[in-house]
Amino acid sequence: MKIIKILFATSLLASLGSFVCAGDIMVMDAYARSSGKTAKAGAAFLMIHNHTDSEERLISAYSDVSKMVQLHTHEKGDDGVMKMRHVEEGFVIPAGGMRALKRGADHIMFMGLNAPWEHGDRLEVTLTFENAGEITINIIVDMEREEKDHDH
Repeated sequence: MKIIKILFATSLLASLGSFVCAGDIMVMDAYARSSGKTAKAGAAFLMIHNHTDSEERLISAYSDVSKMVQLHTHEKGDDGVMKMRHVEEGFVIPAGGMRALKRGADHIMFMGLNAPWEHGDRLEVTLTFENAGEITINIIVDMEREEKDHDH
């Protein structure tokens, strides 16, 4: 019976996805992917919840898994084609609200990967917030994941 309880608890925790809470900032459901074994770049996606009474801003990200890490978004160009853009001003997380970093929109971009990412790898990434400071999270590489609906 004890083994069944342990297995149930383990599967329940696994179903929750990654979850990190630092003060009133909560980062959850983080995962990363690249386009394959020869990829020179990859991206990470996650949810940021701001449980404070004031606006917060994700201003940068750092990891030693690549030569450069930037905050990026996708925008439609004048020619109608979607293009990625570095977001130097960072991402605002409204007071009492959340911000989804997801495919085809805001995300964390890793350029110049030091090694190929394999399904199941863990990436240590430090997120820097304007008010909350640094939060270090572990992001799991999930090459098979389909995008979840983040419009809760």
